[in-house]
Amino acid sequence: MVTASISTVQGILMLILGLIALGMQVFALVDAIRRRQDAFPAAGKQTKTIWLAILGVATAIGFISLFAPLNLFNLIAVVAAGVYLADVRPAVRDISGGSGPYGRW
Repeated sequence: MVTASISTVQGILMLILGLIALGMQVFALVDAIRRRQDAFPAAGKQTKTIWLAILGVATAIGFISLFAPLNLFNLIAVVAAGVYLADVRPAVRDISGGSGPYGRW
């Protein structure tokens, strides 16, 4: 009885981790889609196409790994999204002059 309830709690926690990871990956992908093409090289980063490919694959891996978020591929995908969000996004946002495709609102 206790083993079954611990297993259920672990399953719920793994699903929550998977949803958080997928949300992060989807947010990074959508943000990259909204950024200007020329802002990426101007910020000294890889091109928008490369980042869209990286984040697209990361999001697909996150979706596949929804119920097993601690596997190696999903951890790499989370790191890729984290690098985009922590390094590329701020640099591109500074170059493009705002948070949206038309600047600050």
